[in-house]
Amino acid sequence: MSNYIRVFTGNFIEVQRIFKALEKVNICAIIKDESESGRLAGFGASIQGLQEIHVHKEELEKATPLVESLTKELEA
Repeated sequence: MSNYIRVFTGNFIEVQRIFKALEKVNICAIIKDESESGRLAGFGASIQGLQEIHVHKEELEKATPLVESLTKELEA
């Protein structure tokens, strides 16, 4: 079982914005890009262009309010 939990899925620009905001508050996040991984391996992906941000489960409580706040800004 993974120690990382997905907190956001979106396009490259949205993911970069949220990733940088998490970095600023010392949350170590990782970006997972299934379509790029599949392309490099020679496979296609079901949804092109979407990336995921994952944070360690110990930082989830700190990351969630920030991600929710930024997601609301992106929707506005």
